[in-house]
Amino acid sequence: MDSAYLPAFAALAGSAIGGLTSFASAWLTQHHQARANGVSRDKARRQKVYRQFIEEASKLYADALVHDNLQISTLVSAYALISRMRVLSSPPVLEKADAVVRMIVETYFSPNKTPFELRNLLDSHAIDPLRGFSEECRTELEYLPHKVRWRRSNPSAAQP
Repeated sequence: MDSAYLPAFAALAGSAIGGLTSFASAWLTQHHQARANGVSRDKARRQKVYRQFIEEASKLYADALVHDNLQISTLVSAYALISRMRVLSSPPVLEKADAVVRMIVETYFSPNKTPFELRNLLDSHAIDPLRGFSEECRTELEYLPHKVRWRRSNPSAAQP
């Protein structure tokens, strides 16, 4: 082999390695940005559903404290939100949401609260049926990037 070819091959190999490195770097950057955007969109969707559920459940619970006539149609929106959560959320969040709706139904069947009893409930912090649900939602949203990575590496785990 001619000694003049050696520098030419080295230059070509260096150019190819540099090009591949640049391509790999750009691809990895795009991949991580796309993943971060996906996690952000997923988090925003969950926050919206959780906020709607909290608002609806709060109204239902307040109504249940002072009324004893349960209208099944009033629970439809809460169950619709739980069904939306089944698509997005982890089983612990769903369990807490189901517990909230069960508590609301039980509250409808209990005697109506007087203003004095309501004040006592406020003072004892027992009037917050959504605390466990809210805390579970916060935990899920904090660890969402890890759960997304875990679900992608374990496709069978994505199904609750």
